[in-house]
Amino acid sequence: MRIIDAAPETPLLYILRNDFELNGPKFGCGLGECGACAVLVDGRAVRSCTLSCQAVENREIVTLEGLGTAADPHPVQQAFIEMQAAQCGYCLNGMIIATTGLLIRNVDPSETEIRAALARQLCRCGTHVEILAAARRAAELMRAAS
Repeated sequence: MRIIDAAPETPLLYILRNDFELNGPKFGCGLGECGACAVLVDGRAVRSCTLSCQAVENREIVTLEGLGTAADPHPVQQAFIEMQAAQCGYCLNGMIIATTGLLIRNVDPSETEIRAALARQLCRCGTHVEILAAARRAAELMRAAS
């Protein structure tokens, strides 16, 4: 647990980036539309740019940095590496967090469920095919791990 002194309405994203110096969640649109700022709150993918720090008090928050390490990546991170699902990388935080949130709830999602989970994640580079392949691979890795 970490405690910070901030105004209750301060967006969680600002706390994560400015106070905790975490670089996974990105400031994209600031309106909760692009998904670059996604984090897991109690296992569900949410947009941290529109969520106040007061709203997450006493809740579990996991950022991209909290999933795994370079030496021991989370299965979703490993899948994105294996499938080379990155171009500029700006959307990756949101894509990985959204995929992780989906797989926490459903380790064997259908293609439709994967697409629905990623539908609100904006990728401007057009790596959608690789991202979908990475999400499918992540599901395989998660099933193998359980």
